[in-house]
Amino acid sequence: MKKLLYAGIILAAMALCMTGCRNAARNHGTADATEETGIIQPETQVIQETPESEGTDAEDEMTFSIGQEEKETGDVTEGTETYRDFVIDSVYHSADAGDIHYNVYIPESYDGSRSYALYFTLPGYEGLYFQGVAANIKSEEFGFEAQKYNDEMIIVAPQLNDWGETSADQTIALLEYFLEEYNIDRSKVYGNGFSGGGETMSIVMGKRPDLFTAYLQVSSQWDGAYEPVAEQRLPVYFAIGRNDEYYGSEPTQRAYDTLRALYEKQGLSDDEMDKLLVLDIKEHDYFTERNMSNEHGGGGLFAYDEEIMGWLFSDERGAAVQEGR
Repeated sequence: MKKLLYAGIILAAMALCMTGCRNAARNHGTADATEETGIIQPETQVIQETPESEGTDAEDEMTFSIGQEEKETGDVTEGTETYRDFVIDSVYHSADAGDIHYNVYIPESYDGSRSYALYFTLPGYEGLYFQGVAANIKSEEFGFEAQKYNDEMIIVAPQLNDWGETSADQTIALLEYFLEEYNIDRSKVYGNGFSGGGETMSIVMGKRPDLFTAYLQVSSQWDGAYEPVAEQRLPVYFAIGRNDEYYGSEPTQRAYDTLRALYEKQGLSDDEMDKLLVLDIKEHDYFTERNMSNEHGGGGLFAYDEEIMGWLFSDERGAAVQEGR
């Protein structure tokens, strides 16, 4: 009887030991696999929670991923891939404006100790988010050409879903995030919008011209308010083909004339107005000489134009604008 009881105790102890070893091995193997590959297979869901016993709200610390590993940094989910030094498909989770997808170039030299310039570039229809991740920077060169004018500049290329009020509000929310989270030189905050992106950015300018140093509108039309821009005396450069196949040049001419009339009411001289407003209507040979027959699509050529891009990133004008404010 004692032998049977003794044997039973030994068997029970062995069973408990084997179960514990299997659990430990299973847990260890999962951790090793994650550490070695860093890959979460598509169609899987991974939820990691911090136990409430550690004094942290488990729900706030939750990381949720489908199809890729995501890194949470405050209100931003950072992208995990790059394209020509841009981190692509990061997402700013705005409490008011919703999720905002964007691609961003941050110079390697940036460490937060010095202020850097900031440039926001909005694409045409072909670069909106539903066209595919990074479609904007794969189809337009503004974000890459800009690097030639200032090597200490953070460049943000949002990928929005339309060219109206919602996208304008999201652009403002994302810009405010960068102004708050990064060390930005407020005298060097630039914006441009191409085609539909110009419609969106003109709305942004009508809402918050105080956030920018200068704005370049390319092959587009003005949909925003004029008075706040004039009150802020925000420099604006209009560039478009005379026979732009989508907009024509008439809406751009009207926008320029409207702003100039507002400045005339303020009593500004022609010289002062010329420093704030530039109307650049290109004739057809500008495009054909650069092997482009389509004037609207040819608006992308303005990214290579040193006169146009040089105006946008002019240090002298930026400093003057900041002093005037």
